[in-house]
Amino acid sequence: MPAVTTPLFPDHTVETAPPAARRAMTGVADGFGYLPVAVGRMAESPETLDAFLRISATFESTTLEPIAREVLVMTVATRNRCHLCVAMHTGKLMKYEADPALIAALRDGTVLPDPRLEALRQFVHDVTDAAGGVSDERIREFLAFGFTARNALEVVLGIGAYTLSTFANRLIDAPLDPPMAALAWEGPA
Repeated sequence: MPAVTTPLFPDHTVETAPPAARRAMTGVADGFGYLPVAVGRMAESPETLDAFLRISATFESTTLEPIAREVLVMTVATRNRCHLCVAMHTGKLMKYEADPALIAALRDGTVLPDPRLEALRQFVHDVTDAAGGVSDERIREFLAFGFTARNALEVVLGIGAYTLSTFANRLIDAPLDPPMAALAWEGPA
């Protein structure tokens, strides 16, 4: 008889989750209309779930416009190969009525049709590649596209928020929930 193994990251419900995670889980379920499996699994660590929800909400309040924030998220998500984040944020871009060519380029990791948003995408890669040690010249090139020094720091905030999310989602092997199935992403070969 095969051994029964307990999953490392159980699919918690609000009732089975650690008590410290329950309020956050209820809020997410209310917002989505269902409890995403990733949230149920991340609830194994209430601190991690709470940290992600707080930092992502803070990122949403930055001065970067919504499409620019989504460009950053999609850049981090494709770079870190988080199929769940790519699907979810494809949906957000569609909700914002983003250009389908922009969405396709983000999903494919190719040059964006909008030069300003492409400058942002490249800056996200620069910051990540250099672990923040981006040259003044490269920062000035980013600023030349109408971004501000504040935006440059907001990029760091977004990278932090979505590095946490993508790493956690990959660690817990977060599946794509049925409402997101049509937006599935496999990534480049």
